[in-house]
This record gives sequence, C-alpha cells and structure tokens, in this order.
Amino acid sequence: MAANLHTDSGDDSLYPIAVLIDELRNEDVQLRLNSIKKLSTIALALGVERTRTELIPFLTDTIYDEDEVLLALAEQLGGFTPLVGGSEHVHCLLPPLESLATVEETVVRDKAVESLRQITAQHSQNDLENHFVPLVKRLSGGDWFTSRTSACGLFACCYQRVSNNVKQELRQQFRNLCGDDTPMVRRAAAGKLGEFAKVVEMEYLKSDLIPLFNTLAADEQLQKAVGPEITKTDLVPAFQSLLKDCEAEVRAASSHKNLPADVRETVIMTNILPCVKELVSDANQHVKSALASVIMGLSPILGKDNTIEHLLPLFLTMLKDECPEVRLNIISNLDCVNEVIGIKQLSQSLLPAIVELAEDTKWRVRLAIIEYMPLLAGQLGVEFFDEKLNSLCMTWLVDHVFAIREAATHNLKKLVEKFGHEWAQSTVIPKVLQMSRDQNYLHRLTCLFCINVLSEACKDEQIEKLMLPTITSMANDAVANVRFNVCKTLQKVGPHIAQSTIQQQIKPTLDKLLQDSDIDVQFYAAEALDAMKIS
Repeated sequence: MAANLHTDSGDDSLYPIAVLIDELRNEDVQLRLNSIKKLSTIALALGVERTRTELIPFLTDTIYDEDEVLLALAEQLGGFTPLVGGSEHVHCLLPPLESLATVEETVVRDKAVESLRQITAQHSQNDLENHFVPLVKRLSGGDWFTSRTSACGLFACCYQRVSNNVKQELRQQFRNLCGDDTPMVRRAAAGKLGEFAKVVEMEYLKSDLIPLFNTLAADEQLQKAVGPEITKTDLVPAFQSLLKDCEAEVRAASSHKNLPADVRETVIMTNILPCVKELVSDANQHVKSALASVIMGLSPILGKDNTIEHLLPLFLTMLKDECPEVRLNIISNLDCVNEVIGIKQLSQSLLPAIVELAEDTKWRVRLAIIEYMPLLAGQLGVEFFDEKLNSLCMTWLVDHVFAIREAATHNLKKLVEKFGHEWAQSTVIPKVLQMSRDQNYLHRLTCLFCINVLSEACKDEQIEKLMLPTITSMANDAVANVRFNVCKTLQKVGPHIAQSTIQQQIKPTLDKLLQDSDIDVQFYAAEALDAMKIS
C-alpha cells in the first residue's frame, strides 16, 4: 500500500504518510507502534474511500504482532468511524476488531471489545442485525475460548436495538456461554450477567437470567432485583458456598461479586473473610487474580482497624504472588486502601513490596507502578520520595519496553508539577540531559521525548538555558532518527525560546539539518522552520 502512495501521487506532502505506512511493516516494534498511534493521520491523508478499501483490509490481514502494537491498534479503531465515512460505513471496522477480540493476550481482547462496544451506537438497526449480531454469533461459537470470552461483553450493548427474533437468539447465545464447557468462558459470562440483566425485559429476566444464578454467582444488580431478604437468607449462604466451590473458575467468578450494602460488614467479617483468606493462597491463579481485583475494595467497608489487622497481611501476600496479574491488580487499587489507613501506614507496610515490583519482569506490572507513582509521590512528600523512589523513576526511562519509557516521561512531568521547578532543575533535568550522551540511540531519543514533555511543565528560562544547548548538540548525532527528532523537539520548545536565541541557535541548527543527507531529516527541518516562521 505504501508503494501505491509513492507511485500514485507526486504530492511531496504525502511522503511522511508513505513513511508511516512503510513503518507498519518495519521489523522495529517501536516504529510499528509509532505508526499505529498515527493511524488517524494516515486515514485522513488517504481519505475515507481508500481507508475503507485499502487501509482497513491491510490492518485486518496483518494482525500478527507484539501485544503493545495490537493494544494500540484496538484502541485506535474505536475512534475510526468518521475516518471511514461515518455511521453508514462503520461496519467495515468490524473485521479487524473481530480478529483482535480473538487473540491470546487478555488486555488486547478487552480493548477490542471496548472499541466494539464504542462503535455499536453508531450502527443503524439494520447494520446491527446484518453485521454486528453475526459477529457476536461467530465469536460466541468460536473454536477457541478467547473468542467466546470476548463475546460475553457484546450482548448488552446491542440487545435493545434489535428485533424480537434477534433478541431471542441473543438470549439463547448468552445462556449457551453461561453453560460453556470451558470454565474461563463461564467466568466471563458471570461477569457480564448483571450488565445483560439491565437491558433484558423483566419477563425474560425472570425466566432466563435468574435461573442462571444456580451455577453463576450473582452480581449486585441481580441481588437488588430479587430483594434484600432473599439476599440475606439465600444468596449470602450461596455466595459463601461458591467461594468454596471445587471448580477454581467458580471460585474466581464469586470473588468478583459485591454484597448488598445493608449486610456487608457483618457478613464479610463472619462469613466471607475466612473464605477470602483461603482464596489468597488458592492453587489456581485465575482465582487469585479475580480476588486481587476486588479485595482492596473491602477496606472502606471494614474500616481502618480491621484493614490493618486482617487485610494488610493479605495484601502483602498477594503483592508477592508469583502470578504477575495478581500483583498488577493489587497495585492498581492501592488508592482505596490509602484513603482508609493513611500513607504512613501504607508506606511502612507495602512500600518495600512496591519498590520490588517496580523492577518486575512483566512490563504491565511496571507500568501500573508508574501510573500510581504521582499519587504516591504527592502523599509521601519530596524528601521521602527522593530517598526511596526517585532513582526508580529515572531507571524506567531506559527500560527496554517503549510503553514503559513513554509512561516514564509523562510521569516526570507530573512529578515536576507536584514538586516544582527548583526540584526539576536540581533532580530531574541533569539526569535527563545526561541521556543525550548514552551509547544506545533509543535512550538518546528518550532524552528528546522527555524534553518535549517537560517543556510543558518547566519554566521558559530552564528550557532555554539548560535544555536548548543539549538539543542543538544532538543535531550532530550519527542516527538519522535522532536528528529528525531534534527538529521536532526544536519545533516543540520554540514557543518558550526568546526570538534572539531562535535566530542565533535554532535557525543555524535547522538550516544545517535542512541540508542533511537523510530525506526524513530534511523534511522535519523544513517543517520546523515553517512552523516557527523562521526566514
């Protein structure tokens, strides 16, 4: 497809688009990821017709990639409706999203389902019945459990807008998933039972969905539907027995469920907590992962004293669990514990384990720590942060996973906003600028990416006096990718630089890069000169 752009058009302005499309096939994961994140730019340049007939089929045929790339693609497609010609043509986005909904990696499937749900509202009733519902049926009947688990999340979003006959088919498909042979599918169906119950007509709620509770733990919406007295006398004991079920997947499904508010504390302390303590050391990782995603929510219900005495030891055990998803789910929900017990108790009890997770071998666990870091920093204060966590934040900048390096740069900006310009000048900026001399060109690129992001949080004087000399020195880098990113960075920081300095330092640098041997460097140098109106 990129070749067609080169030959079909003599318009030089399309050259960067051709570069982006070529990068979709590049062996370098970072380049493919970069191009995927600019899909909207490619689509705008191609126009709606070529996007539908060339770009979307190309993407559908090439869904064999690293998780990072597939995750970015699934997210991008959710906002693609205007780029394929609006709601009339939105169904052309279904094939790539259907393929993404069947891949092995859970986060990719979940993002694909989220995007499918997002574009459901843009389908007409006819398109729902002719295109979307058949997709749901194909996923529901897929050979691999991955497709069937994804299907569970697509019933509620389309059910209300289809005909009665199609509704009947959807209810039957959902019942089939609830009784699927594979425990993981039954667990996924259990997680969506309450969502589906909200949109199903009352008569079918009673005849079709309520009976499913006999094998699947009910969620909060169903508990409310059957009433508090029935909940106390029947569902709580049933819930307790499900937590001890001999099937690991049933225990996992039960772990996700909430109890009715009026009986929570008493029931949890008396009936549920003993079961929870057993589940923390369950032999099945799906059970522990499900539990980890909700156990932190017990803190606000049980209060400070019970949390410190009964829950903190469980949190610590799960933070050290050998399964990365268990660790990730605990980290992602620390804020609700902090609100109950305070940062001092939290840092004393859990911080050592958090620091250990910052170097976890699974990149999504490291990413969860990074995203939590600004909140943790604001609560710990600058002195404690510098002592315990600052070095970690700088280490992430040279992580081997691009998503971690990218998140680390945005993390630094948030930290500067919390701790101020003086802290940035003494603690962050020198370490970032030092990366400009790193032997690894990816780390030199990260230096430029950091400057781009930090320029939004630092003072103009810091940018001009401290950062600009490093940027201009990198114009001599041996790697073309670094040199054209120098052009982009100069364009980014330009509004913060005095006009006299622009003429004395930035203009000569860009003029030199305009004559560079690499065509991409020439292009971005010209773009920067034009954007900054330098003559």
